[in-house]
Amino acid sequence: MRFVAFLLTKLLVYVLIIVIGVTVVFLVPRLLPSGPVEALLARIMAGGGFMEPAQVESMRVSLTQTFGLEGTLWEQYRGFIERVLLAGDFGPSLAMFPTSVNVLIRQALPWTLGLLLTATIIAWILGNVIGVIAGYRKDKAFSKVLELIAVAVYPIPYYILALILIILLAYLWPVFPMSVHVRSAPLSLRFLATVVHNSFLPALSIIIVGVGWWVISMKALSSSVCEEDFVQFARLRRVSDGTIMTRYVARNAILPQITALALMIGGVFNGALITEIIFDYPGLGSLTYMAVMQSDYNLLMGTVTLSIVAVATATLVIDLLYPFFDPRIRYR
Repeated sequence: MRFVAFLLTKLLVYVLIIVIGVTVVFLVPRLLPSGPVEALLARIMAGGGFMEPAQVESMRVSLTQTFGLEGTLWEQYRGFIERVLLAGDFGPSLAMFPTSVNVLIRQALPWTLGLLLTATIIAWILGNVIGVIAGYRKDKAFSKVLELIAVAVYPIPYYILALILIILLAYLWPVFPMSVHVRSAPLSLRFLATVVHNSFLPALSIIIVGVGWWVISMKALSSSVCEEDFVQFARLRRVSDGTIMTRYVARNAILPQITALALMIGGVFNGALITEIIFDYPGLGSLTYMAVMQSDYNLLMGTVTLSIVAVATATLVIDLLYPFFDPRIRYR
């Protein structure tokens, strides 16, 4: 019964988070100074096309209906909830009309997952391994050097690091391309090799900064765990350093890192906005940027809603799985 009550509570919070987040996503674009219909009409008129006033008004009415902007704010919200949360349909994109937002997200999602998910996991593994070694051997010179490097690297914004990598590895020493140029092709080893080669610089910029943060946090956690009584008792029993570091220190220090990893994995659906723009990477970050620049309500709501659902789902999953990682936690 405790688990059922716990599960129902978490599911209720999960649904409320999504509903509140989607409501904010619905309201914020409608506070922008320009609307999608007027922006599209302005682009049509700027293209040199001439239409009679009656034709303009007819197109305005048609586009208002197409983008779900007719009626009162409450009627728009009700239709939005029914269409998005219940049917999973974000409607057509304004920027690439009449292409569906769902189609655009399906095209960009594998690129974002391939880049950010891989970079996040690599950075997490490397950072935690280095951090626990540096924390356990905190009095050693190499531990202080590793911490100094991590402290120096972490504050650097990943997009600044991306520009530095472009100058070094794409301009001065042209090993990798400055931007991503990959044409769609059947899945093969050659195609995957091309994708990895084109994605190496944006991934490296994210990994380096990510490793810096994980090293700092894991070193602090492991240093604290090293002072616990059970670690001191294990040393008195002459347990080997390798066993103490892995089974005693790392196992207890890793728990907050697992929570942070789950939240970061949920956040990868945001896309690395600036990095994707710098490298012309065809991911969700580029879609979000295009949606903001062209006042594309539907596309913006689609990408942000996906991120909200992903973060809420990651939080729910880690709440349910945490007792498996830490036997001291029970479902209540």
